[in-house]
Amino acid sequence: MPMMNDPREHTPGKGLLYVVATPIGNLQDISPRAVQVLGESDLVVAEDTRHSRTLLQHIGVNTPLQAMHEHNEEKMLPGLLARLAAGEQLAVVSDAGTPLVSDPGFRLVRAALDAGVEVRAVPGPSAVTAALSVCGLPTDRFAFEGFLPGKPAARRKRLAELVLEPRTLVIFEASHRIEESLRDLAAVFGPERPLAVCRELTKRFETVLRGSAEAVAARVAQDPDQRRGEFVIVAGGAPEDGTDLGKALALARELATELPPSRAAKLAAKLTGVSRRDLFAALEGVTGVTGSE
Repeated sequence: MPMMNDPREHTPGKGLLYVVATPIGNLQDISPRAVQVLGESDLVVAEDTRHSRTLLQHIGVNTPLQAMHEHNEEKMLPGLLARLAAGEQLAVVSDAGTPLVSDPGFRLVRAALDAGVEVRAVPGPSAVTAALSVCGLPTDRFAFEGFLPGKPAARRKRLAELVLEPRTLVIFEASHRIEESLRDLAAVFGPERPLAVCRELTKRFETVLRGSAEAVAARVAQDPDQRRGEFVIVAGGAPEDGTDLGKALALARELATELPPSRAAKLAAKLTGVSRRDLFAALEGVTGVTGSE
């Protein structure tokens, strides 16, 4: 019998893979269709079975679980594809939110499609769209960056590559790196770049800090509670006119091909009016130089 909430019939004997969005915090956010799909599937493929088992128990579903994460995804593919080829219905979920958005699952979806298996989405919660909806920044155009590099030099380099991006940026960050990442972002993007830091979205201790990069970074540095939990950073895009830090940095980068970084920063600051200290900090992220300006 076709599913009550799915207008498309499932051809008997043919495998079907569902990509199911699950709550990012508040378990009440799961959709009736997601509950039904998870309950009717032959297997739920989960990033962390312990986490997903709690959700399934909450919604009264007893479907078997199998772990699939970044370290074993390639190894699990043959067995999962064999089950799909045998006509089973599988559902893939992540720990929270929409699967494949900075989570495992791409290889399985790609392999299923290559094998002629139909893949259907069960949309729902997403930390990306939740953060965009409450950030107070433009959302008509945005770019999702995922997690920044963990090492400071690589992180500053990546931020420097994004400094001229005019679209709103959505970035995930972990609690043990949030303070230093915000500090680097303020240095590279400039202290006045507008930010929203969304913490523990939909959960009991949800907070959203809005303001300039410098002010938000200071709030997080001062309050240990603001360094706990899961984070989505939303950064306003680079201004498309004026002599902001991004354009000054682009000039300084060109000058640094012929001059020492300190002199390049000083000259670019003089020509654009941007703070030499901020400009040198941003230039340091691009070139990897160290030392006094």
